[in-house]
Order: sequence, then C-alpha cells, then structure tokens
Amino acid sequence: MSPRKSVQDELSKEAILDVARDLFATNGYSSISMRKIAAKLKCSHGALYYHFKNKADLFYEMIKADFEKLDQELNEVLLDAHATNEDKLFSILYRFIQFGLLHPNHYEVMFLLRDDAVKSFIQEGPNLSYMHYADAIASLSQKPLTAKDIWSLFIGLHGFVTHYIRSESTFEEVKDLAYSHVQFLLKALK
Repeated sequence: MSPRKSVQDELSKEAILDVARDLFATNGYSSISMRKIAAKLKCSHGALYYHFKNKADLFYEMIKADFEKLDQELNEVLLDAHATNEDKLFSILYRFIQFGLLHPNHYEVMFLLRDDAVKSFIQEGPNLSYMHYADAIASLSQKPLTAKDIWSLFIGLHGFVTHYIRSESTFEEVKDLAYSHVQFLLKALK
C-alpha cells in the first residue's frame, strides 16, 4: 500500500478557488457551502479547511486574487515603455474587455454577484481596482477628464462585457466588435 499524500499535495489552493469561483458564478454565494465545494472536488470538506478558515475567507482570497489578476493587466499596459499614451489608453480598454470575456466566471464574481453576505468583499476589490483604472485613464488622456467622464467610459466597457458574458459569447467571437467599441469610446476622450 502506498503512503497517503498530504492534503496540500492532493489539493491546491488554486484548484479550490477555481471550483469555488465556478460554483459561486453559477449558483451565487449563499447557496454554496464548503461541503458543496468539496463534493465537486471529490474530497472531504475538512480538506478545504487546511487552506481556508471558512467560506468567507475562501471568497475573500478569491476576490483578492481575481482583482490582482485584473490589475496586473493594467500594470502591464502602463509599464510598456514603447507605447504612446494613446496606445496605452486603447490597450487598457481593450484588455479590460478581453479579461472579462476570457474569464467570465472571474468577471461574474468580481462585478456581477450580488449577495448581502459578501457585500463588503464585493465592494472593496472593485473600488481599489477602479481607482487604479481611473488614475491611469486620467493620466494618459490628452484632455482633462472629470470623474463622470471616466465613470461613463467604465460603464461603456462594463456594459459590453456583461452583455457578451450573458449571451455566452467568447472573446474570439466578438474581438472585432470589442475593437470597434473601444475606438468609439476613445472618440469621447478627444
């Protein structure tokens, strides 16, 4: 008989987060328990507690990781020394759409999940990420922008992503529309 693997060898934190994200995106936060996550992973629910104190801790870790992933997209654009400010503006908007459609469950949980039990987790991540986005847009724009201008730009992106997530379209299917949409939004900044 071979020795039993340790819990950390059997079950990674990332695997737990991936399964939990899918379940939260499709069923909501309140209807999912640690037992349901464990059942989907085919492990005991006790194994999840090796990585997370409870479901709220798991959710918070997931939201934090997802917004870090989105912020990384923005930072990559901002650090491109060869791109002009106009190129960077385009890339920020386009890559936001790309991120949402390539990672629909991430986006669903980050921006569209509504549940009073996790309201504070859902508000903190988007607010910090939005401020990073808003600062980047304001600094790259040729003309001064108001907070309303930047918010309207974000809503234009968010509406596009939400529409195509709900219609179950892939990024590949709508990438030309995404390109045109970003071009249209950028006209408002000129």
